[in-house]
Amino acid sequence: MITGASRGIGKEIALKLAKDGANIVVAAKTATAHPKLPGTIYTAAEEIEKAGGKALPCIVDVRDEASVRTAVEAAVKKFGGIDILINNASAISLTGTEDTEMKRYDLMHSINTRGTFLMSKVCLPYLKQGKNAHILNISPPLLMEPRWFSNHVAYTMAKYGMSMCVLGMHEEFRQYNIAVNALWPLTSIWTAAMDMLSAGSGASGSRKADIMADAAYAVLSKNSREYTGNFAIDEEVLRAEGVTDFKKYAMDPGACSDPLLCITYLNTLSQMLH
Repeated sequence: MITGASRGIGKEIALKLAKDGANIVVAAKTATAHPKLPGTIYTAAEEIEKAGGKALPCIVDVRDEASVRTAVEAAVKKFGGIDILINNASAISLTGTEDTEMKRYDLMHSINTRGTFLMSKVCLPYLKQGKNAHILNISPPLLMEPRWFSNHVAYTMAKYGMSMCVLGMHEEFRQYNIAVNALWPLTSIWTAAMDMLSAGSGASGSRKADIMADAAYAVLSKNSREYTGNFAIDEEVLRAEGVTDFKKYAMDPGACSDPLLCITYLNTLSQMLH
């Protein structure tokens, strides 16, 4: 079950898993075409089916408990259970305190933090019965440095709320052999949403969403009894899997062949990979 799977990173993860014949619930709000962003739950479902998987498109607002419960029940009815939950849905506003409207603050916290908690809570009874059950949150490492908060404190707080779920739930759910991990990119990931937010600037220093999909696949393939409570970084995960060529993931291989030349979210490459 993947939230926010109608486009972007969520859809790329779905397509990667579909190649293994996975049954995928496309849980997102977009049922009709967005005026600026491509993709709906139905077009994503079609792509998943073409890639070799089976798809169930569900209109889901992760802020609404009834909506979430309806989707989870539909998933269990169609596929017989839930083995994996990917909390990918997220709202973003890279604004400072004075420029952050409270309705935007509430939106980010209700989708990012509360939505992640709610999805995990409702899926938990089925994950307990799952095979090699995993929860994967697309959220950052808990780096308590002022610079990650100062420019967009409201957004960072909301994303860190998702990561706090990992910190607590991995220990709480360990008794059920459910892995709970986070995954975050080393560089910016270029998606249609990023294109819209940045007015097209920054693509050359970014990577494609494929790298997050490949890293998510690697994490979800690990033994849930052994690999839990990790704040994984996409490149770090793939290097551990033996990947050495990262040019294929670059939007512009010349600009982003070396991660140190990319737009990085983290301190330095050496801090995260050593």
